[in-house]
Amino acid sequence: MLLGDGVRAVITDRRGGVSAEPYGSRNLGGMVGDDPEAVRRNRHDTAVELGIDPARVVMMRQVHGREVRFVTEPFGDEAPGLDAICTDRPGLALNVLVADCAPVLVADPVARVVGAAHSGRPGTQLGVVPALVEAMAARGAEPSRMAVLVGPMACGLCYEVPAEMREDVARSVPETWATTRQGTPAVNLRAGIEAQLRKAGITDIRHDTRCTIETAELYSYRRDQRTGRFGGFIWLDDSAM
Repeated sequence: MLLGDGVRAVITDRRGGVSAEPYGSRNLGGMVGDDPEAVRRNRHDTAVELGIDPARVVMMRQVHGREVRFVTEPFGDEAPGLDAICTDRPGLALNVLVADCAPVLVADPVARVVGAAHSGRPGTQLGVVPALVEAMAARGAEPSRMAVLVGPMACGLCYEVPAEMREDVARSVPETWATTRQGTPAVNLRAGIEAQLRKAGITDIRHDTRCTIETAELYSYRRDQRTGRFGGFIWLDDSAM
């Protein structure tokens, strides 16, 4: 998908890699029990398929917080604990890994600034996506020009939580209040993230509305427990202009 001239955004799925079951087959997540060599090959081959230099992919150690980091190169083997990154460097691909949380990919194609956020329940409650928008604005981006892809996640009809948790999240983000198909308390992350984006002044909001719990081609921790991670990627691709 293009998020403006020269801005590429991609959501992967679990097909086409080399991981054995139960991770089969394009697991991009480390530290989930998969064979490290299979993960390395999946990451390398995915980057090549997307036309990205595998050595130019920035990966985070996601911790369900709201810290944002401006990056000019990959972190290497010791990625810091954070949940959002942004850059203005062409060819530097930003990656977020998920298996029920939301991958949120943001671009201002005029300012040539892109960002990626991992927004699960804690991160949405803490405001990691608004924090990313603010960090990008500090680099010259303008919310009125931003385009956003909010990727697959556990939907509000499936994401069952205790009633106290629903109330706690809704105190911070009222739009997350939801009920499952069975009538039990739930959290609607997609509605909450969209509300945060609109409050930040963004109107070009695009959705991949697939529910991870309901979609077999995507990883879901809540569905499978022992599982892999699919990825969201965003990068400035000057060759596409």
